[in-house]
Amino acid sequence: MITEILNLVKAHEQWRGKECLNLIPSENVMSPAVRRLLSSELGHRYTARDRFYMGTRFIDEIEHYGEELAKNVFKAETADLRPLSGHIADLTFLASFARAGDVLMCVSEENGGYPGLGEHGLAGLLDLKVASFPFLKEKMNIDVKRAEEAIKRVKPKIVIFGASYILFPHPVRALAEIASENGACIGFDGSHVLGLIAGKHFQDPLREGVHALFGSTHKSFFGPQGGIILADKEHGEAVKEKIYPRFVDNAHWNRIAALTLALAEMKTFGRAYAEQVVRNSKVLARALHDYGFPVACPNLGFTQSHQVILDFGDYEHGRITAEKLQRANIIVDRVIRIGTCEVTRRGMKEAEMLKIAELIKRTVLDAENPEVIKKEVARLCSDFHKIGYCFEE
Repeated sequence: MITEILNLVKAHEQWRGKECLNLIPSENVMSPAVRRLLSSELGHRYTARDRFYMGTRFIDEIEHYGEELAKNVFKAETADLRPLSGHIADLTFLASFARAGDVLMCVSEENGGYPGLGEHGLAGLLDLKVASFPFLKEKMNIDVKRAEEAIKRVKPKIVIFGASYILFPHPVRALAEIASENGACIGFDGSHVLGLIAGKHFQDPLREGVHALFGSTHKSFFGPQGGIILADKEHGEAVKEKIYPRFVDNAHWNRIAALTLALAEMKTFGRAYAEQVVRNSKVLARALHDYGFPVACPNLGFTQSHQVILDFGDYEHGRITAEKLQRANIIVDRVIRIGTCEVTRRGMKEAEMLKIAELIKRTVLDAENPEVIKKEVARLCSDFHKIGYCFEE
């Protein structure tokens, strides 16, 4: 039994870690130092704000250091590293500022919004009514004029910007004031673009009018899997009063230590990393478009984020294409969204984006033998095993 478990992990690490082009936009790769902290002695321990547990002085200092780093990186008045996931961060925000029967306005799942916010997710759990932002699919963004009218008409209690399919900054500045005037608490689910926000290469929601920025710490942000909440003082302190023990008890302090080190890496290397991620996305999108793939938003320059979207029109076509690519060790999701955050962190730049586009084209359009492509993928990946944008060992 032990051998089987260890062999499965080893096989996965060899395949996904060394032989695959990992292009899923909701994944990234940690630095070796951050990974080591996940297996540190901290993983055995508890702490609590009420000082119930003894022996916590170093754990508490790490958490405080992490919060201060997060406030610095995101220029936030408050920070909380305790949410165990982006979903828990969403839940904490919603449950802190909404009551049953209130209206939540967000991007619909149909238009690329996060499914976990909708009627079958947290809104349903908390008995919230959902009003979707008017959306322009050809621009992959919120329709500002119609959204203004909808906010005045619906008067949502909660407005959340951000989405799972996000190519361009959302019009926060254009809509935050009118949302606030109509009584809304305003959030931004930055799960996908948190690393780009930290690296100053997307948008700055906290300066554009949102009360809180929250989400996952392992997508474009290159930390461990988990969540974070950043907010102004009023809303941040309200969250801190409620988060324990309603939403998080044991916050996994090894994760918080790892996230703290990732925040230090982002503070030092985040701007260069985010700039290269966006540059890589644009080059990859253009190359795929030139090969004839249906890349979304060509009239807008394709993307300003870590994502490139191939709009095949339906999930079934996307699923078939994703399975073809997987047979060649090119890993995407079935939308298809192609993410550049992990390959960027491994050191790939514009030249490699052109090679990746060629490999995708030969796999999907030319229907070459995937076994042949797989060998070329492995050779390409073999030159990019070292993680960049982090402190030297």
